[in-house]
Amino acid sequence: MIKVKKHHIDKQLLKKIPSKAGVYLFWDGEGIVHYVGKAKILKNRVSSYFGAQLLPKTKIMVNSSKGLSFIPTDNEFEALLLESLLVKKYQPKYNIELKDDKSKLYIVITQETYPRVLTIRKTEIEKTPHRYLYGPFPRSSEVKSVLTRIRQAFPFATHKPNSRACLESQIGLCVPCPSVIQNNTNPKQQKELLTSYRKNIRNTQKILAGQVNVVKKNLEKEMQTLSNQEEYREANLIKRQIEQINYITQPRSDVWEYHQNPNFLTDRRGQEEQALKQLLTPYFKFTSLKRIECFDVAHLAGTAPTASMVTFEAGEPNKKFYRHFKIQTQLKGDTDRIFEVIKRRIKHFTDWGKPNLLVIDGGKPQVSAAQKALAEAGIGIPVIGLAKREETIVIKKKEGFVLVKPQKQALFLLQRLRDEAHRFARRYHHKLISAIFKG
Repeated sequence: MIKVKKHHIDKQLLKKIPSKAGVYLFWDGEGIVHYVGKAKILKNRVSSYFGAQLLPKTKIMVNSSKGLSFIPTDNEFEALLLESLLVKKYQPKYNIELKDDKSKLYIVITQETYPRVLTIRKTEIEKTPHRYLYGPFPRSSEVKSVLTRIRQAFPFATHKPNSRACLESQIGLCVPCPSVIQNNTNPKQQKELLTSYRKNIRNTQKILAGQVNVVKKNLEKEMQTLSNQEEYREANLIKRQIEQINYITQPRSDVWEYHQNPNFLTDRRGQEEQALKQLLTPYFKFTSLKRIECFDVAHLAGTAPTASMVTFEAGEPNKKFYRHFKIQTQLKGDTDRIFEVIKRRIKHFTDWGKPNLLVIDGGKPQVSAAQKALAEAGIGIPVIGLAKREETIVIKKKEGFVLVKPQKQALFLLQRLRDEAHRFARRYHHKLISAIFKG
């Protein structure tokens, strides 16, 4: 297993730490990890250890540290799981001394006919027969939030079966409810319900173990099989589970890979960019895809229309080049708005820089409008659309439109671009709407 790279602690190192979610490790003079932490923004969190206001035990830990490692992750969910795995692996001294170990939260999956997923304290572990144990997790609020999200994809029980279905079964968080399964008098139906429940438990276990990609692949195969058998209702239910997983964890990898390769995130970004380049090469001539810009339009029934431009460089957001546009045209269609925004963007190629690819959140009409704006200016930058319903790339050529279904890595990059553009557009739109109502 590749070891995490240790860095000498100095001011220059602090400048190199990325502003991303991730995990950081402090090492003592003997090369032993004596503290593991998780951060929403690594740079801010690690820098805070070198400020003036530190608690006595924290100050001792920092002063005795001779090395620092950091592992960027794609989001807080991955960081939370990776932190737990590394704490269990290294048993760091100060993870126990800086916090009351008895107060830390663990997740258990019980050893029962109808396994429950519970959060417990350290003192409760021996009293709770369990098959799987995850943790410790220092921040209980984050753990409970993660479990709530997982339950939306794979419902599970926190109670033992009794005479009637639980309240949570009515809101879809405990389906099928163990009480319903146990009280079912039809042996065949009871067996089917129990199989469904235990399947949810298995998927929950795999996600908590960091095996998100394994769960996704299995579900995708099952969905395809059901679709081939024309079992569309069941296939659609699995599709919703996949969408929930994507919402919980945008990356599609096992968190342990971050420890095996601390440059895993950078490597994956390069693979995504290369996959998209290969996919589009038959339609466009590329020298590079280093800089990609994505555009989205937001409005409320035509009120306060706005647009966003987000910029990714080397597969990562560069917020220095994010831009909002307040739509000026009085025409109502999104195609007119896209046309206006691209025309305005062209005027800033000198001071904002020039992209290698434009991505439009939309289909054929939006792509046509963007290409028209570029053509009128005599500019030949490649343009593609990403149609949400089928997650399909839309390309306009002289002979007509070409629809391309992106796979895995190329799709991940495009989805991150599209979702970020949508978020950024909605933020400005909400600001304008709020101003209208206040006025």
